[in-house]
Order: sequence, then C-alpha cells, then structure tokens
Amino acid sequence: MQEQQDSTERDLEIKDASLIFNTVWTEMETQFGAGAMHFPKEIFWLNGAPGAGKGTHTEFIMQHKHLTAKPVIVGDLLQGIEFQKIKDAGLMGGDKEVTSLVLRRLLDPDYASGAIVDGYPRTQVQVECIKLFYTKLIEVQAERVRCAQSSLAWYRPKFHIVVLFVDEYESIERQLKRGRRAQRHNSSVRSSGTGSFREVRATDINEAAARKRYLIFKTETYSSLQSLRDVFPYHFINAHGTIREVQARIIKELAYQSSLELAQDTYKRLSPIPIASQIVKHARQELVKRLDAYALEHPEFLEKVITIIQEKFMPIVKKHAISGLALINSENEIFDEALALPMLIDIFSERGYHAVVDVRRHNVPICVDPVTHAIHSISKRTYRFHISFRGSEIRLVP
Repeated sequence: MQEQQDSTERDLEIKDASLIFNTVWTEMETQFGAGAMHFPKEIFWLNGAPGAGKGTHTEFIMQHKHLTAKPVIVGDLLQGIEFQKIKDAGLMGGDKEVTSLVLRRLLDPDYASGAIVDGYPRTQVQVECIKLFYTKLIEVQAERVRCAQSSLAWYRPKFHIVVLFVDEYESIERQLKRGRRAQRHNSSVRSSGTGSFREVRATDINEAAARKRYLIFKTETYSSLQSLRDVFPYHFINAHGTIREVQARIIKELAYQSSLELAQDTYKRLSPIPIASQIVKHARQELVKRLDAYALEHPEFLEKVITIIQEKFMPIVKKHAISGLALINSENEIFDEALALPMLIDIFSERGYHAVVDVRRHNVPICVDPVTHAIHSISKRTYRFHISFRGSEIRLVP
C-alpha cells in the first residue's frame, strides 16, 4: 500500500521545468537577496554511467582545471531516510528538491572561480532547468552591470557538460565489483577493530538493482543530456580501459575549449562545424560502406575506374615511390561522370593513399569561321590528381 502511495506521489510530481526553476529561484532570492547571490564563473556538469568512475576522475579534472573547492556531489546532498530509500531503489530525488540543493550549494564563495557538479542533471526537467539557470545568470549579470550595483567585472558564465560512458555489461560488472570490495573491507574492519566502514550501496550487491540503475541512466539521464549538445560544450568520454587511458581522453576532450577559452556565444556559433576528430572517427566504416555500395550498385563502372587506376595511374605512382607524391593529369572523359571522382578517391584511400583532384577547364580552338573569322572553341576539362603516400627513405652510406 505504501509503495503504491509513493508511486502515486511520484506520478503527481510537477514536471514543468519553468515552474520548478522559477519557484526555486524566487525562494532563494527571498532567503538570500537578489544582490547577494553569486554563482561560479565556470561549472562542469559531470555525469556518467554507474561505475564509469566519476568519483575516480573528478579529482583529476579538478587538477587539470586548477579547481580547489571540493566537488558538489548530488548524492551527498541527498541525505535523510527518504532520500536514502530513493537511492537504494536506484531512483532519484524530485527535480525541485535536487535543483534547489544544487543551486544553494553553488552559492558557496569557495566556488566563485569554478565548480564541478557530480550527478546533475539527470532528468529532462533538470536539463531544462540548467538552460533556464544559464539564461538567468546572463540576465542577472547584464542587470548588475546596467545598474552598477556590483563591482564585479562582466563575465559570461561557462557551462561544460561532461559525460563518462561505459556500456551496460561493464557498468554492472564495476558496480558489483565495487560492492564486493566494500564488503571485504568492512569484514576486515569488523575483524580487526581498526579502520572505518565503507558505504555498501544496495545497487552494488544486487545485479537486478545494478541493471535497473544503468537502465535509468541510459533511458533518462543519457537521453536527456543529448539535448545539451547544441547549447553548451559537450564532452563525451569513453570510460572503458585503465585510469590512465581514460584520463588521457579527458585531457584530449577538454583541450579544445580550455585552450581557446572561447566565449559561450562564440563557441555556439562555431559548434556546427565539427571538430576534425569527430569527422575521422567513423571515416573507415563509411569508406567500406561506400566501396561495397559501388560494387553492388555500379559493378561495371567500378571495374572501369579500377582498370584506369591500374593501367594509367599506378605506373606513374610507382615511379614516385621515393618522393611519395605523384601528380597526374588526365582528360579521360570517364571523369566527367559524377560518380567517377569520388569512386577513384575512395579506392585510393582504401589502399592507403591520399588522393586529391583539381578540375581545370580550358578552351580548345577547333575551327575559324571563314566569314566572320571568329574562332570556335570547345571547353575541355583536365583533371589534375595529387596522389600522396609515405615514400621510401633514402639512407646515405658514409
């Protein structure tokens, strides 16, 4: 009966992000005063799959970003018997309660220069609250500057979304392994009478609960976070592998934004242009798909292009094996076909070459009009191919 009542209360929980955020903000203004609320200039909103290593890597991110204040861990904010029941069931606190707890903690002066928030946002409502929070900070800053009510210089807050990801199998394995470790440690403490006990989460000793916790992350948290990709710098980090490997990925992910320190609006303008690493990430798989499509849908045309490469291109390429660069001109009409050039480039790419083509047009005189003496010409195309590859190194014998 109690479980049914709890379920009903959760179903009746307010899901209007605007109402929730505005209520929380109004309550804080009433309690602290609008002019007394100052938030961090930079916030890293850290989330991840259960067992992805948020606790392990938070300290590393802090060192990398020169942050000294301890992280805001949402799990630690949710104290009390009712919140403990929610956590043990693998569920989460209400959006209003969690949002209020997080924003109030961020008012601590220790976080003025920057903060890491571990475990927020986790729902679509909380994601929308982050957007509203960012907008509100911009409005407050603009108003303070306009009214000269603050001696603080203008700044645009920076929000980073950091997601540590592992798949379901790895997540469950890590959760249960963490539980077994904690139980062994606590058993040793009881036997020896020395040391302190570690928390044993209910989800770390029950596979079904661990699986449910991951399912909630994947279906609610992870899917909700996707909508922030186009709003704030979004750092997706593969958390599989050793600690050192994951930390190397963290450095690489944060390097672009931290090195340039772009203003948020500037970053947003540039964000539609993908970073090079994102383009090449799946380039090999896409190349294979295209070549298989050529063979399936255009087998005869593919064979013609392969024949031209074998008979016309490779003899020249082989002559430039030392330099690793061959420049080849061709007027073959087959390249006038729209499919020919991308097909040739893909073939060379699959074999380890880099192929670039430059199309040049020029007029070729064909006759002179005997009456007007006008010169009649036809337009022809010359295709200039740059075929590069790793050349041979010449050793000088002394």
